[in-house]
Amino acid sequence: MLAAAAICPCPPVLVPEVAAGAAPELAALRAACADAVGVLAAARPDRLVVVGPAGPEEAGRYPQGAPGSFRGFGVEAEVRLGAGEPAEARPLPVSLAVAAWLLERTGWAAAPVEGLAVAETADGDACAATGRELADPAGRLALLVMGDGSACRSLKAPGYLDERAAGFDAAVARALGTADTAALAALDAGLAAELRVAGRAPWQVLAAAAGGTRPTGALLYDDAPYGVGYLVATWS
Repeated sequence: MLAAAAICPCPPVLVPEVAAGAAPELAALRAACADAVGVLAAARPDRLVVVGPAGPEEAGRYPQGAPGSFRGFGVEAEVRLGAGEPAEARPLPVSLAVAAWLLERTGWAAAPVEGLAVAETADGDACAATGRELADPAGRLALLVMGDGSACRSLKAPGYLDERAAGFDAAVARALGTADTAALAALDAGLAAELRVAGRAPWQVLAAAAGGTRPTGALLYDDAPYGVGYLVATWS
C-alpha cells in the first residue's frame, strides 16, 4: 500500500557540483526537494522505490547500492542508491543518480531503497501496470518519483518556446498538488513527448500505485528556471 510519495524534478543541475556557479539559483528547489523527502521519512515506510525516466535501454530495476556518477557532465561526483554495501549493478540512469544524490544529501535511513527506471516512451497502460505491481506487495510503500515538466517554457529552453507548455505544466501542477490520479493517468503521451516532458511516465506509474488510496497532495514548488518546468509535491 502506498503510504507516501514525493515528486521531484531530476535535472543534473540540482547537484551543486554540476551547477557550479549557477548553484545558488536553485537553492529554493533543493530545499523543497529536501522537505519532500522528509515527508517520506515521516511516513515510516517499509521500503522506498525511486522511480525515474530513462531511455529504453536503461529501463528496469536497480538494487540498493547501485552506482551512479555525473562524470558525463564534467564533474567527478559519484553516488550510490541508498546506504549499505555497494552493489554490483549497471550504472544508474541520470534521473536515479539525481535521486541518489538527494537521498544522500538528506541522510535517508528510513527504509531499504531500490530504483526503477521507466522508459520515457512507455505508454499509459504499461505505466499503469508497473504502478499496480509496485503497490501490490504487503507493507508500507514510499515512492520518490523523479521527472521534469515541459522543456519548452521560454525562447532559451532546450525545446524552444511552445505556447502549449505552460498550460500542460499548470495542469500537471494541479494534479500533483491535489493527488488527482485520474488527471495524471489521462496525460497525453504524444503531447508530452512533443513538449519534451520527462516526468510523464513516472507520474503515471505513481497514479496507478496510489489506486485504492485517497492521498492528500501538497504542491511545494512550481517554477520554470531555464525554461523547464520543475515541480515538487508530496502525497500522504
